[in-house]
Amino acid sequence: MKKLVNLIEEFLNAELHLEMHPQKVEIRKFRQGIDFLGYVILPHYTLLRTKTKTRMFRKIKKKYQDLQDDLISQESFNQSLQSYYGTLKHCNGYKSKKELGKFTSG
Repeated sequence: MKKLVNLIEEFLNAELHLEMHPQKVEIRKFRQGIDFLGYVILPHYTLLRTKTKTRMFRKIKKKYQDLQDDLISQESFNQSLQSYYGTLKHCNGYKSKKELGKFTSG
């Protein structure tokens, strides 16, 4: 594995004039997935990272409460909700989409 990392470093440096961050190179098994931009990319599907999902639901619950308390408009709430649906569009998030749907009827 170390040999492969060295080859990649050489290519990046010689061809693209780039360097890898020494503390951010991680070799993992393919089945463990790749953590990238809030998602975990696995061989046959993509999931939303748990931390991202937790943050998303915490924020939408807060916005829903603000909507109930008339602190934000329905339009503002819907924009946030649509943004989260857009995030889930890029992964296999059926259960999360279903859970978000609970906020549309209120």
